[in-house]
Amino acid sequence: MTTPLLDLHGISKTFGPVRVLDRVDLTALPGRVLALVGENGAGKSTLMKIVTGIYHPDEGGEIRFEGQPVRFTNPRQAMDAGIAIIHQELNLLPGLSVAENMFLGREPRGPFGLIDWRTMRERARALLHRLKQDHIDPAWPVGRLGVGAQQMVEIARALSLDAEVIIMDEPTDALTDVETQILFEAIRGLKADGKAIIYISHRLGEIFSQCDDVAVLRDGGMVHTGPVAELTEAQLIHHMVGRDITDQYPYVPAEAGPVRLAVTDLTAEGVAGVSFEARAGEVVGFAGLMGAGRTELARAIYGANRIWTGTVLLDGAPVRLKSPRDGVRAGIAYVTEDRKADGLIQPHSIRFNMALGSLGRLCRAGGVVDRDRERSAVAEYMRVFAVKAPDMDAAVQTLSGGNQQKVSLAKSLLAQPRVVILDEPTRGVDVGARREIYQLVNQLKAQGLCVLLMSSDMPELLGLSDRILVLSHGRVTGTFAHGEATQESIMERAVAVP
Repeated sequence: MTTPLLDLHGISKTFGPVRVLDRVDLTALPGRVLALVGENGAGKSTLMKIVTGIYHPDEGGEIRFEGQPVRFTNPRQAMDAGIAIIHQELNLLPGLSVAENMFLGREPRGPFGLIDWRTMRERARALLHRLKQDHIDPAWPVGRLGVGAQQMVEIARALSLDAEVIIMDEPTDALTDVETQILFEAIRGLKADGKAIIYISHRLGEIFSQCDDVAVLRDGGMVHTGPVAELTEAQLIHHMVGRDITDQYPYVPAEAGPVRLAVTDLTAEGVAGVSFEARAGEVVGFAGLMGAGRTELARAIYGANRIWTGTVLLDGAPVRLKSPRDGVRAGIAYVTEDRKADGLIQPHSIRFNMALGSLGRLCRAGGVVDRDRERSAVAEYMRVFAVKAPDMDAAVQTLSGGNQQKVSLAKSLLAQPRVVILDEPTRGVDVGARREIYQLVNQLKAQGLCVLLMSSDMPELLGLSDRILVLSHGRVTGTFAHGEATQESIMERAVAVP
């Protein structure tokens, strides 16, 4: 019988009155990919933080690595032993270079203990080449890179450790299809080298195409383990959420009203002469490869990026968008793709974050915030979004990634906008919570809001959008009505040269 590289027995963890993990067993074998799945808040990230020494388990559990009992008291011990993790939330220092981020704390040294910069950059360049990222200069500051490129740097850093167990927490969320295939190729190489991969993802297609085994957490307990090949997608979803989900994309045909948003010949950073109209009660999806201009277009319409030329009309009236404040005042809400850096203030509470963009509505005469009204509004949105948290005063940074995304969505909608821009709204969100968000999109349509959906999840775009606009190099290269588009036709336009 093959000896497990990692073997967990009876792992429990309690935070205050909340039991996050309850006597969990988990086994990762060499040369195999183990999918660890479950809804947001099921305990996946907590379990992996215990494995990597960030958290300590309660008494009674045991961790064995390469057959020997271990108890890591800090992440460095786990790293030195041979366990690497690629975090869902980017964990890079933007002011340092790509190479410095890859080898932080492990810099190659030359004479007199000085950092050997040439060797470090050469090693970084070799790792980037392995991931087909030769266009990234190891000397560039990480802050210069987009989210997808930063994710590839995170992956390269994990590979640099030559670890025996590699944990990948939502590694493809910020990657293009091409980058995702490069990652899968790297995973196959790691399997061939006898490494154990623990793969956390809400993208069920990846589970069935890339993973050998699956372990399902629900409410802190392990409810299923076994080969992936023995499950159907419906059975896996049932294990995850405890119920059947028969319609993942609950599309409701639009009853579109008048033109709500009209963009004409808009040019800005990453955007070149884009024109389109979006009606009240309509979802307009935007497809395109990484760097096509989706996020740049969203930020320009919101006022976060400067518009160089072109006009934006809201309900027929021109709007001046020189800052996000202008966007909020005009009735435009933007749910950013990077909730950690741009969407939420991590150390502050759920209540503070949700209410931040709506203080004008929540104030009494004289500009004093009505705390009762604020707490009532936040409590209602926590209920509607099913945010899993001890209470509304819990710090956002203590929540799972999916629950943070729910808070980010609620913050934008609490301001009662007329236009909602959703940029990768289900990034890091489990299958059950995704459907809740999709149903919310339908509710926004029914209420007459105009929704712009920027997404790299093709089935999501096809399933929810009334129309899809395809961007390439900052320009619109194709337009499809709901039911007319296919993944192939969208990809054909996404790679087109305008």
